[in-house]
Amino acid sequence: MKKLMLVLAIAGLSTVAMAQETTEIPTKKYSVATNKFGANWFVSVGGDYIANYSSQEGNLDLSNNPFKSFRRSWGGDIAVGKWFTPGLGLRLKAQGIWGQQVNGEVENEYDQWNATMQALFNLNNLFCGYKERMWNISLYAGAGFQRNCSANSYNMAYTAGILNQFNINKRFHVNVDLYALVGEPEMDGNGIANGGRNWMKAHDRQFGASVGLGYNIGKVGWENTPDVAAIMALNKSQVDALNASIADQEAENARLKTLLAKQPKEKIVTKIVKEMSGSASVFFNLNSSRIASKKDLVNVQEIVNYAKANGSKVFVTGYADSRTGSAAYNQKLSENRANTVANKLVEMGLSKDQIIIEGKGGVADLTPVSYNRRVIVKIQ
Repeated sequence: MKKLMLVLAIAGLSTVAMAQETTEIPTKKYSVATNKFGANWFVSVGGDYIANYSSQEGNLDLSNNPFKSFRRSWGGDIAVGKWFTPGLGLRLKAQGIWGQQVNGEVENEYDQWNATMQALFNLNNLFCGYKERMWNISLYAGAGFQRNCSANSYNMAYTAGILNQFNINKRFHVNVDLYALVGEPEMDGNGIANGGRNWMKAHDRQFGASVGLGYNIGKVGWENTPDVAAIMALNKSQVDALNASIADQEAENARLKTLLAKQPKEKIVTKIVKEMSGSASVFFNLNSSRIASKKDLVNVQEIVNYAKANGSKVFVTGYADSRTGSAAYNQKLSENRANTVANKLVEMGLSKDQIIIEGKGGVADLTPVSYNRRVIVKIQ
């Protein structure tokens, strides 16, 4: 009878594990897991078209057309930044500009560079929740300093703009950056201001557009956090289905007990051993071969006890999450995880000769993705 109850317990654990692995965990729309500091960095380079508006043109009645030749300048930029959340990031951007003064008479050329620190606000993720998108639009604002190399002067600089990011793949994206840069009246090398009381016109301004290429460094993207409230209120049909499965299992247990009472004990136990099999899952954290929770080993202990009593073979199969790491790395990680669990089986008293170890590498067959970071222990 003891052997029979052990088999029934393993079968019940297998049923619960199957229900767990096929249920998608609800997640919060506006909440994600915190990434390490080295994740979600990016760099970019771009080419710029700039329209110049000087502080000394206030009374000259010049055309405001940004494409007029006397306003036109060219430049280049480079930036490095990090997203701290899906909606908030920081970027340090440096520009080199071959500019020209706008004074209505002679457009004197000058060389300029500036560096500004900018706060980025991803509107898609802030208002619509995080998910991977082809197009992201961000507002930004920042401040820094500017140097006019031709006039040998330094000035404060303030910037704001709209950053459009079009993702090519996981690593590369195209940037279209529309911005405004405001500096002191002497930013273009001429400190005369004719803008009157209008603060904007009393300062040198540049309006520009940059088109460039960006590259994501380190881990890319975020993982949504589980919605505990939603998990506690799982869909009623799923709960009913699980209850029905448990009721069926209890009915089968009763039938087998009755059968055991009517037939010789050894005969019925042999039959059950041939027909029944059990399995348990042991889960791991990202990029780790250490068991995430020792509670998983409770189910494994039941399988070890059964295998020791019946001389059964135990299959230990390791898996990794294919979304992270290369195929070779995931293969090695899955093997390490399988060996970790196999060592636990030996510590529990199971002979090494009864253990068959296999690593399946990276897979993506379960949802959520964390369920793929596992080892399955099974009696065959």
